Amino acid sequence: MGTQDANRNGSSGLAGIVVSDSSISYVDGSAGILEYRGYDIRLLAEQSSFDEVTFLLWNGRLPAAGELAESRACAAEGREVPSAILASLGGVPKTATPMAVMRTMVSQLALYDPDSEDSSPKAFRRKAYRLLGQIAVVLAAFERLRRGRYPIEPRADLDHTANFLWMLTGEEPQPAATKALDQYLLLLAEHELNASTFAARVTTSTEADLHSAITSALGTLKGPLHGRAVEGAMLQFMEIDSVEDVEPWFRSIRGQGRKVMGMGHRVYKVRDPRAAPLMRNLETMVDATGQRRWYDIARTLETVALQDPYFRERNLSANVDFYSAPLLYSLGISVDAFTCLFAMSRIAGWAAHVWEQQENNRLIRPLANYTGEHQRPWPTLYERDEAAQLVFSFGWPATLAPPRVLARR
Repeated sequence: MGTQDANRNGSSGLAGIVVSDSSISYVDGSAGILEYRGYDIRLLAEQSSFDEVTFLLWNGRLPAAGELAESRACAAEGREVPSAILASLGGVPKTATPMAVMRTMVSQLALYDPDSEDSSPKAFRRKAYRLLGQIAVVLAAFERLRRGRYPIEPRADLDHTANFLWMLTGEEPQPAATKALDQYLLLLAEHELNASTFAARVTTSTEADLHSAITSALGTLKGPLHGRAVEGAMLQFMEIDSVEDVEPWFRSIRGQGRKVMGMGHRVYKVRDPRAAPLMRNLETMVDATGQRRWYDIARTLETVALQDPYFRERNLSANVDFYSAPLLYSLGISVDAFTCLFAMSRIAGWAAHVWEQQENNRLIRPLANYTGEHQRPWPTLYERDEAAQLVFSFGWPATLAPPRVLARR
């Protein structure tokens, strides 16, 4: 085997392959560690807020009081959405997938952003704050429009999380609900080189603009193997319907070989470090609001599953999606819009990675391990027609590539 061929024998899906240096976050799946800029996620969940974590991710350090106030002011100012975007939202079919709407609107927002093609640090900062606010505004507006309601203007006197709940419901958000959602946003803000973050960095490596990078990330997050697992978790809780039905449901799906959505993780081989703080804060919220049903179903299902030898032997415990689902549903968010809340959080991490990529850029261009044929002989048109007749008569052999069919005019 030649050197070039040896270099191409990488890991499928790039598993275990280091593709970049980064100082944004650290993940140790074996030990159950997640750190943002060196701060343990559990410490951040107890002490910090989404606004503060956003500053940390974008600046590499925690803000002083004045800096945090300035950052919140920039975020509030960035919530303004052009009237043309709201008009476009009004014309979107109510049956449209919320993530498709968000992806489309972020791409359209670039058309109205005065800094869209400006790659300077100051312009990047302005764009990042705008997207942070505008993504939340777009989501709240679309949720209301498809329910037959008018969008609500954002409020500059509220922080990011409280303002979103205000725009979604038109009511003063309850402190317990605001705190629970804020912690959710904090916990999902960043997670190293996941698929959507990597997509954003690949796009950025071509020297494309921030809106293009975030649009790429949104398109990637939309996939069921990445951002939509939280939807699957909620659908299974709704299928169970009551605490009393948890054990019969679990026995049934184990017999069918079905998965328990929201348990286990591609990276973590122990319990997801984000699950415990989210579960505790969710419990506090449901105690305050009286909406215990979905939390109780989730908690009971995790307890039942961990008594099963299959789950114990493989350390398949709850991940962050498991308890995110009852939280988001209890806040009145539609199940098919859960992934949009993920994006509303992850914009903080995406922007940090885009900036880091720009600072030390090199075009990301990996190799592929070629598995096709070499030096194939060129068939005449007559020979190709004969081959085509065989296809029509007997079906093309599965092991051979089908011939090109020439259009007849």
